[in-house]
Amino acid sequence: MVYGSERALVGGGAAADAGSEAATAVSLIPIIQAGAILLIGVAIIIANVLVIATLIMSPSQRDAMVYYVLSLAAADLLCGILVVPLSVYPAVGRRWVYGEFVCRIEGYLEVCLWSVSVYTFMWISVDRYLAVKKPLRYETLQTRTRCQCWMVFTWITAAFLCCPPLLGFSTASYYEAGALCLLEWSNMIAYSLTLAALVLGPSLITVIYTHIYIFHAIRKARRPHINPADKEHVAAVIEVAASAYHPMSLTLVLVFWMSWLPWLGLCAYEQIIGKVDMPLVHFSLIWLGVLNCFWKTIIYITMNPEFRSSLRFFCTSICCCVIKSPRHTQQQQMSQQPVLTTRQR
Repeated sequence: MVYGSERALVGGGAAADAGSEAATAVSLIPIIQAGAILLIGVAIIIANVLVIATLIMSPSQRDAMVYYVLSLAAADLLCGILVVPLSVYPAVGRRWVYGEFVCRIEGYLEVCLWSVSVYTFMWISVDRYLAVKKPLRYETLQTRTRCQCWMVFTWITAAFLCCPPLLGFSTASYYEAGALCLLEWSNMIAYSLTLAALVLGPSLITVIYTHIYIFHAIRKARRPHINPADKEHVAAVIEVAASAYHPMSLTLVLVFWMSWLPWLGLCAYEQIIGKVDMPLVHFSLIWLGVLNCFWKTIIYITMNPEFRSSLRFFCTSICCCVIKSPRHTQQQQMSQQPVLTTRQR
């Protein structure tokens, strides 16, 4: 009997220890998630500030593609400043504390900035298509003013297309598994389908068609037998094909959709089959999509030598200014000291 009671006590103590360890692990998960969100936000802000500052300050970055990259970086930077920080505290407390209006604003910003990125990828594809289709007239067709107008039009269009939730036609709810506020699309089926058709339809069709044409045009230009009448055009196409913008633009599009398709697929699965009760999977997939705002900078650095050299020049200039400023202040004080002593005399 004594041995049986001792075994029961030991078993009960082991179960209590296992329960306390499980409770500790569960309590640490929100803190880990909040820390991950904070790191993602800081990385997004720093990366896109560097991109914007490099493109603005560098005199060599004056191509048409620069304005499209600036548009992507601006959308990602706004996401890092206005959307990501609002998820840090709710990830710990497991509840939304900023009110229903802020929740609706966050949901609107998410959809609007996502639409801007999708539309910008469409314009990047059109730009690469024109560079291959009409290489001799590319600089005439893709002027700075025209590219700036397209970007302004893109931001205005995305802002107005996504504005009905702000007018009270839809509500937003806290998505606890992802620590984000998301718009409710179920009570606006017609608007949701229309928005998806207007944003995804033109963008996906344009991206697919233009990159298929670019692939075939470059492949055709590299054939050994060329018509003498098309020799100048083919030479221009080969020169354009050697640009780093072609693989970079395709990689940007692929990484964007590879980042978001897992979460979009999970949402579609839940709508068709049933809810997936795995909070960590929801959290990982949606923040994998948000992390795409950081991966773009890595793609610029690794695949564009011109941007890499401009970034190096910008960072070197900043470091030189920081190093020279104390020396300059010290030299200025030393030069003023004899004047002060002379005046005192």
